[in-house]
Amino acid sequence: MEFFTRIGEYEHEQVVFCYEPSCGYKGIIAIHDTTLGPALGGTRFWNYASDEEAFIDALRLSRGMTYKAAVAGLNLGGGKSVMIGDPRSTRREELFRAHGRFVESLKGRYITAEDVGTSVADMDYVHMETEHVTGRGDTSGDPSPVTAFGTYRGIKATAQAKLGTDDLRGMRIAVQGLGHVGYYLCQYLAGEGAQLVVTDIDAERVQRIVDEFGAQAVAPDAIYDVEAEVYAPCALGATVNDQTLERLKVQVVAGAANNVLAEGRHGDALHERGVLYAPDYVINAGGLINVYGELQGWSPERSMRKAGEIYGTLLDLYELAKERGIPTYQAADRLAERRIESIGKIQRTWV
Repeated sequence: MEFFTRIGEYEHEQVVFCYEPSCGYKGIIAIHDTTLGPALGGTRFWNYASDEEAFIDALRLSRGMTYKAAVAGLNLGGGKSVMIGDPRSTRREELFRAHGRFVESLKGRYITAEDVGTSVADMDYVHMETEHVTGRGDTSGDPSPVTAFGTYRGIKATAQAKLGTDDLRGMRIAVQGLGHVGYYLCQYLAGEGAQLVVTDIDAERVQRIVDEFGAQAVAPDAIYDVEAEVYAPCALGATVNDQTLERLKVQVVAGAANNVLAEGRHGDALHERGVLYAPDYVINAGGLINVYGELQGWSPERSMRKAGEIYGTLLDLYELAKERGIPTYQAADRLAERRIESIGKIQRTWV
């Protein structure tokens, strides 16, 4: 792979490869764009099949964070970290303190937080080495409840736009991925009376949702064949792809996962089939809003209110897409790029 070619394609400002041999830490920190502010994005700890796969994931995720912050109206740029290894590792302190030292080396250009495979406790270890970390135990903590609330509000908005109602009672919703965000999302959906069909690679997580919320469980691959109003992907990305598109029997795709579309053309295909897609970085912005609120000293209630505004943001986005006759993912990109471009033109008047 031509690494610099890929960096250029995604238009990144900086990519840092990190290695600490004493504990086997291997990480990549990708900074996409800092026009609107310092790059913020969580640290993902995953057992990637190859270094190349980890690199591409870091590029895609960090670019998504730039667009997420821009559409949400936050003064942040986009960045992301990935750590390569077994996320069940017990050597947490050594690994995350090593990571914290590399974050510190960027002197505030990048701020990290938790993500898939990491926790509040892990961020506390990072904080031992740098101040440039949010979502710690002594601050806002786990952003998952806010991410889930924003996603829940986004599902209601998308249902309103596509189905003519945002009342989810009796609506069949297929939820893929039952980690922290998926759990809280199911809690919100079940609380409104939605009928849940759920799956996860972790059988214990599935059983918990079945027991607590009366959900129907299906095998991981079977989720794509479920007949439902809404498919809510909340696991890893690229689950709307060449293999799954023809199997989906839903009217709405709206969930908390990042990079839901394997490629842009899959968003085009959803558009052509009349399936309304809630762009991932718009609907799942609640976690970013939560950590931004921490940086700004907001109360938890204010962060929740801001995440709730995702409802209106999506309705405006759907109207723009309809007016221009374009897929919703393209409309979201245009909104983000417009804000970055307009703010980028403002001249700095200080040193």
